[in-house]
Amino acid sequence: MSELQAALLAIGLGVVLAVYVFGWWKQRQYKRRFAEAFGQGQDDALYGVDQPPIEAQLVNVDALDAELTETVDVPQTRPLDLPLAVEPCVLLDARCDFIIELHLAEPGSAAMLDGLWQRKFDFHKPLYVCGLMVRTDQWERVVAETQTLYSQFRIALQLLDRGGVISAAKVGDFRDLVLGIAKHINADTQIPDMQEAYREAQAFDAFCAEVDQMVGVNLLPPGNRQLGGAKIAEAVALNGMKLESDGAFHLFDTAGHSLMTLTNQDGSPFQHHTLPHIAASGLTLMLDVPRVENPAATFDQMVQVAHTLARDLQVNLVDDHRVSLTDAGLALIRAKIAEVEIRMSENQLIAGSAQARRIFS
Repeated sequence: MSELQAALLAIGLGVVLAVYVFGWWKQRQYKRRFAEAFGQGQDDALYGVDQPPIEAQLVNVDALDAELTETVDVPQTRPLDLPLAVEPCVLLDARCDFIIELHLAEPGSAAMLDGLWQRKFDFHKPLYVCGLMVRTDQWERVVAETQTLYSQFRIALQLLDRGGVISAAKVGDFRDLVLGIAKHINADTQIPDMQEAYREAQAFDAFCAEVDQMVGVNLLPPGNRQLGGAKIAEAVALNGMKLESDGAFHLFDTAGHSLMTLTNQDGSPFQHHTLPHIAASGLTLMLDVPRVENPAATFDQMVQVAHTLARDLQVNLVDDHRVSLTDAGLALIRAKIAEVEIRMSENQLIAGSAQARRIFS
């Protein structure tokens, strides 16, 4: 090999290495920004999903999307019910969270909880860490990389969601883990009675199961006529609905929360690239009652959308038994939704609130 060939080979390897290092650095920057914005990992979708306000901390989603796009090529789909509106520390509730307080002998950072960060996904329910800042004497959400100094920590495990109540064994593991960390850092603890907390969570879960209602209105064409995907997309767009990555069309409120969805009745997802080529035998408009604000009023809005789609697509509104939905039938459904809304309010759980969306997830 000549000296020229060796030099060219060395230059080529240097370029490849530089490209690799640059790509690695960009990916790391993307992950760091994504983690800071959305919390750590999928199980933390609520770590913020509705991250409660000590003070509301709103995030400009469009600006975040633009920043991420400059860093790495990511799909530009709208995040569903993006959980960034509020801090979790305010939402902690003894009915649905097992909360342990750590009072530190001396101010410390998130690094003191090293053993917790390593196991935070072991419990299969959201885990929240809040810290009382020494500088401001206010609570904030804590993540592993935080360098802020805290005088206290509140470490909480969410005990229930739509998947039911966590197992008592998992709660015991969580308690033992936190108590072990507290002993290691010489922190005083304030911890609830585990059996009592678990019984309260079971009772609250039973109530949540009673009010956990989904309401559907089916749109079926007469006879064996099929609905073309392009025609469906055109009709729903006129009603302000957008196709999302879950395969359903969504109507969003001004805060970015899904008010209702339109799905293919056979369960197959709608996709942008196949819409012009598919046909559906029917559609279903769905309302997730406990996850929307003012669900009775939202149901009225859904009925209006249903009537508009029925006219534009020339379909009939029917129930799950293919019986036509009359005004009287719709009024009965609305009354039941209003009853759920009242029951939730009486139990200090407001439909469509940050608290409701994290519990009914």
